[in-house]
Amino acid sequence: MEAATLIKPKDGDTVLLVGTIKGAFLLSSDRSRKRWQFSGPHFPGHVVYSLAYEGRAGRRRIWFSSTHWAFGTTLRASDDFGKKWTNPESHPIKFPEDTGQALKQIWQIKPGPESEPDHLYCGVEPAALFESRDAGQSWSLVRGLFDHPHRPQWAPGNGGLCLHTVLPDPTNSKRVHIGISAAGVYRTDDGGKTWHVRNKGIRAEFLPESNRYPEFGQCVHKIDRHPSRPERLFLQNHGGLYRSDDAGDTWKDIGHGVPSDFGFPMVMHPNDADTAYIFPLEREMRCGPDGKARVYRTRNAGASWEPLTRGLPQKNAYETVLRDALTADSHDPAGLYFGTRTGQLFASADEGDSWQALAEWLPPVVCVKAAQVP
Repeated sequence: MEAATLIKPKDGDTVLLVGTIKGAFLLSSDRSRKRWQFSGPHFPGHVVYSLAYEGRAGRRRIWFSSTHWAFGTTLRASDDFGKKWTNPESHPIKFPEDTGQALKQIWQIKPGPESEPDHLYCGVEPAALFESRDAGQSWSLVRGLFDHPHRPQWAPGNGGLCLHTVLPDPTNSKRVHIGISAAGVYRTDDGGKTWHVRNKGIRAEFLPESNRYPEFGQCVHKIDRHPSRPERLFLQNHGGLYRSDDAGDTWKDIGHGVPSDFGFPMVMHPNDADTAYIFPLEREMRCGPDGKARVYRTRNAGASWEPLTRGLPQKNAYETVLRDALTADSHDPAGLYFGTRTGQLFASADEGDSWQALAEWLPPVVCVKAAQVP
């Protein structure tokens, strides 16, 4: 049951990549983002935790990680929007034998900076970082992180010991931030040779009160960076919302004025470094508080938050949005998109002021990524 139809985006169109627990779906629209082409499922029956669009060096490539109960986890790519996919004979990302580790999941696929068009990263479980410097033809383990002295003390979160966030600095090719559950934020300033913890000010509410602010061990759920102001970061923690204005050296609590400071995704506005979006969840039930689906937006760097509800269900809507299931495109006005664990896919073409349903009854959505075709 492969995809019967294909998307055919033109220059300037928006492409939406949707990963679910039963395959991937691809959507495309013109700049208006009112009508969408739909393609899928691609690789039905595979769990798709990570997708990425690669538009550097003239490429129009979709990267895709798939996990199958019988075939394991592998990395694939398509240069024609899903008409053909690579089918590697062996898994391109695998741990060296001396590590004693086996790949469980690829949580993040991330292109490197524009200045290095062949540089790619993958964050995986068990927590580790892989990189490619030849446009994905070969991959190597970043040993500086894997051999970090903190590693033996890292503990898995509810979703496993996963490296789920990779943020290359667009102005400094040697600097990368990563997020690990449950270890926290780490940063390299020398291209991955050494890594330093960057958790100052982030609490770990599940630890004893006497140790709520440890050096590491925080369960960071998602981090985002602004492309034009790379020292500014926003972070959704396992309980807590934070902002850093010094590249993660220190963090400020901005979790005020929201129905819950627990959640998974965190997305910054592509054109405004003071604007960010979250989807709050109740801690125990892990659904929208009060049975309402609400995206919250700050326009003043976290000083206040406002609910965005127009077009979203506000009664008996016990929706969950996972860490990579909320995203933004780069248009002006910016588009916002999110998918839920009940298979709903929503979109906004006006920066969250109003929403429309793009799809219903998909398999549970775990990943949504947006890109503009060059």
